[in-house]
Amino acid sequence: MEHTEQEKQAKLVEGLERLAFGNVTDAIKLLFCDELNTRILNKLDLFHISEIKRPKGGGIEIKFYDRLKALQCLQELYKRFFRFLSCLGARCENI
Repeated sequence: MEHTEQEKQAKLVEGLERLAFGNVTDAIKLLFCDELNTRILNKLDLFHISEIKRPKGGGIEIKFYDRLKALQCLQELYKRFFRFLSCLGARCENI
């Protein structure tokens, strides 16, 4: 099933909002989990993680996507959207 352009844009905004405002609790759980298996991993929300490494010395290293960048992208999208709406409003008033 192919998504419409509107659906793709909505998913993009949803993903950015999730990165910017979402909960990273499951990623923190992953850091302190002694036993990793697919059953546990499948239950965790790891959407915010950009990279996972297991250094040779042991442990686990987790890198997250940049929340600030996600917020900046959202800000730019909303700015453009509201600019578009104000242009539409100005045109409607001139009719």
